[in-house]
Amino acid sequence: MCYSNRLLLLGIVLSLHFVTPTAQQINCGTGNYTSNSAYRANLVGLLASMSSNTKIDYGFYNFTAGENSDKVNAIALCRGDFTPDKCRSCINSTSQSLLQSCPNQKEAISLGGDCTVRYSNRSIFGVMEENPMLAFYNVQNASNVEAFNNVLRPLLDRLRNSTARGSSTRKFALKSEPAPDFQTIYSLMQCTPDLSSLDCNNCLLRLSGYTSSCCNGQKVGGVFVTPSCYLRYDLYSFYDPAAESPPPSPLPPPIAQPVSPPPLQLPLPTQGKESNSSRTTIALVVSIVVSAVLIICISNFYFFYLRVKKPSEKLESVDEISSADSLQFDIGTIKVATDNFSAANELGKGGFGIVYKGELPNGQEIAVKRLSKASQQGDLEFKNEVKLVATLQHRNLVRLLGFCLEGKERLLVYEFVPNASLEKFIFDPNKSALMNWEMRIKIIEGIARGLLYLHEDSRLRIIHRDLKASNILLDVDMNPKISDFGTARLFVPDQTQGNTSKIVGTFGYMPPEYVMHGQFSVKSDVFSFGVLVWR
Repeated sequence: MCYSNRLLLLGIVLSLHFVTPTAQQINCGTGNYTSNSAYRANLVGLLASMSSNTKIDYGFYNFTAGENSDKVNAIALCRGDFTPDKCRSCINSTSQSLLQSCPNQKEAISLGGDCTVRYSNRSIFGVMEENPMLAFYNVQNASNVEAFNNVLRPLLDRLRNSTARGSSTRKFALKSEPAPDFQTIYSLMQCTPDLSSLDCNNCLLRLSGYTSSCCNGQKVGGVFVTPSCYLRYDLYSFYDPAAESPPPSPLPPPIAQPVSPPPLQLPLPTQGKESNSSRTTIALVVSIVVSAVLIICISNFYFFYLRVKKPSEKLESVDEISSADSLQFDIGTIKVATDNFSAANELGKGGFGIVYKGELPNGQEIAVKRLSKASQQGDLEFKNEVKLVATLQHRNLVRLLGFCLEGKERLLVYEFVPNASLEKFIFDPNKSALMNWEMRIKIIEGIARGLLYLHEDSRLRIIHRDLKASNILLDVDMNPKISDFGTARLFVPDQTQGNTSKIVGTFGYMPPEYVMHGQFSVKSDVFSFGVLVWR
C-alpha cells in the first residue's frame, strides 16, 4: 500500500482500466457555533449567495460575510472545463452536504468531487493549503514505465508552468499527448486563482512528486487534490474536449494571383493626326500608372508607418515585461497583502504613484509601488524598473521581488526596508541627532559600493540619474539601499556619455552639463553622490 504520513486523508479507488470519478470527501475542522448564532446565519447566507451568483462565470468564488468572531470566509472552485450552470449546481449540492456533515463546525472542506468548497473563521484567501490531501490511483500499470514517464513528466511540467501563469480569476490548464502503445495521456491542472504564481507552482510541484513517489511511477492514471490545487491524468478523456486549446489554424491558401493581361499593343505611328493621337494616348496611360503607383506608396507609408508603428512599439514594450513570468504576481495576491491598498498601509507618495506596505501569505513583508493609472511617465518608469532592477543583485540595491501587470494596474513589488529613506533622518533634527559619524560613514560607503556596482561591476552599465536622499532606503541595520530606477538609463559596454532632450531627476542633485545640455554619464551620478555626501 502506498502512503504518506503527512496525508490526513488518502483514498484509493480500484478499477480495472481507469480511475473512476472521485468521490466527495468531507473534513470537518475545529471550532463550534450554535444553530441560532450569527455565524450560522452568515454561513448559510454566504453559501447560498455563491451558488446563486450568476455574475461570476469563471468558476471561482471567494466571499466573506460578518465581522469579528462571526466572520465567515468561503472559497468555492469548480473545474475549469465546467459550464457556469454545472458549476453553480455542484457548489449548491456540496454546500448542503457540508452543512449536514459538519452541522456545528466553523471550518469545513469538501474535496475530491466535481468542485471544492471550503469555509473558515480564519483568513484563507491567498493562502496555500497543502492539507488535507486526497490521492487516487489507477491500478493499471504502464506496459513500458520508462517510455510512459518520458511523455508524462514533460507534459506535467508544461501544464504546471501554464497553470501558474494564469490570472487572478483563472489558473487552469489541460492538454493531451500521444503515449506509447498507441495511447494518449490526458492531463489537467488547476489552482485556486487567489494563489500567487509561485505558490501555485509549488503546490502543483508537490502533487507532481506524488505521481512518481507512489508505486515507482508505474500507474497510468491518478487524481491528487489539496485545498489549493488539483492534478489529474489518465489514458482516457475525462474532461470536456472543447476546453482544450485547439491546434493552430492552418495557414490560409495562397491568394490566386490574377493573370497578367497581354501587353498593350499600341498602333504603329502614322502620319498626321493619327500620330498625335497615339502620343496623347501613351502620355495619358503613363501618367495614370505613375499616379496610381504614387498613391499606393503614400497610402502604404501612412498606414503601416504612421498608424501601426506606435501601437506596435507599445505592445512590444509590454511584451518585454510580460515575458518575465517567474517574477509576476497576480492582482489578487497583492490586494490581500495590502488589505486592498488600504490607506493605513501607505508608506509614501511620489510623482508616479503611492507605495504601500504589505505582507505575503508566508509572512514576508513587502513594499508595493502602485503606479498612477493616468501617468504616461509612470508607464515608462514601470518598464525601466522591471527590466533593469530584475537583473541587479547587490546588498546596496533594493531588491525587486516581482511585478503585476493586469488591466490598468501596474505594480512593482519590492523587499520591505523598515527604516524608510535617508531623507527622513538627515532632514529631521531629532533623528539626525541619532546618526553619529560612524553611522554616516557606513551609509556613505554603502551608497558608493552600490554606485560602483551599477557603473562597473554589474553585467550592465546603468546610470541612475536621480540619486538623492529620498531614493536611499535604510534597512534594520541602517545599511543603505539605492532605489527608484524609473529614470535610469542603460549604457552599452564602451559607451561613456549619453544625450537626452528630456531632463528628468531632481534639481539640486543634477550636474550643470545635464541641466543645460542634456549630457549624462557616470559622472552625473558621482556629482549627485557628492551633493548627497555634502548634505
